[in-house]
Amino acid sequence: MSKTKPARIVYMGTPDFALEPLQALLEHGEEVAAVVCQPDRPKGRGKKLSPPPTKELALSRGIPVLQPSDIRTPEFLAAIRALKPDCLVVAAYGRILPGPLLNLPPLGTINVHGSLLPAYRGAAPIQWAILNGESETGVTIMQMDEGMDTGDILLQRPLTIQPDDTSASLAIRMAVLGGQALVEALDLLRAGKLTRSKQDDSRATLAPPLNKEMSPIDWTRPAARISCQIRGLDPWPLARTTLHGQGIRLFKPEVASEPAGAPPGTITMLQPESNRLGISTGEGCLLVGEIQREGGKRLSISAFHRGHPLALGQRFGSQG
Repeated sequence: MSKTKPARIVYMGTPDFALEPLQALLEHGEEVAAVVCQPDRPKGRGKKLSPPPTKELALSRGIPVLQPSDIRTPEFLAAIRALKPDCLVVAAYGRILPGPLLNLPPLGTINVHGSLLPAYRGAAPIQWAILNGESETGVTIMQMDEGMDTGDILLQRPLTIQPDDTSASLAIRMAVLGGQALVEALDLLRAGKLTRSKQDDSRATLAPPLNKEMSPIDWTRPAARISCQIRGLDPWPLARTTLHGQGIRLFKPEVASEPAGAPPGTITMLQPESNRLGISTGEGCLLVGEIQREGGKRLSISAFHRGHPLALGQRFGSQG
């Protein structure tokens, strides 16, 4: 592949995070021969089949779409071989790729990963960075091998995590950065200026999939940790608590500097006019700006208080 010739790419990605890197490839003039994504899934209350975001973008650009239920078949490998890609590019595809597929293109398979590897290898690196209270994360462009995010690092770009970032807001900025880093890496690769570096496995940390068992809020924990939990589990599976037996979700947390001065989970501040609700914790006070009852809408503290009056001294309890 010359320095000026566009790369012929088979792109493998499914959710919203994969949109920006795909868009970046197209805007950069690369030749996307096909997009591979997960099959359409039921979505919403009506459970209507919904296409992945990458499929919609590909079809709008006239790019062929493949949605195999199994990528480990000889038939799928033959279909990719027939496309004659220079490389595969993977971004949140959602399945582990087998060796014969990884090694098929001349340039191998390049992955856009949402962390500064070897930190946060796994399915949920963006979420775990927030859950663990990190102040910085970033994007790694890596050469994939058969391990779980263990391949050589090609390029890394850092990104600051803002105090109010949720997994959703951080993922949007990470996806944009991932697209920029991807096309930069391809340009360097064409120019022969990209140096591969091995990961230090001794520094590796894991980012396993999230689950609903992580949702209940333990009010005896510090306010800073609860804030990370609320933001890291937003938009799924969401942090949960209870009030008078009713399931409650809290949003827009902020750690207050003053001590709580009451048993953990107690409402110690109520300022509906400024959308502020203060809740005591095991260490400090947690302020929240939005609240939602199970089955209800996400509301500001002011709007929620009008329909479901809150009071000082009420106490939230964990929900199993």
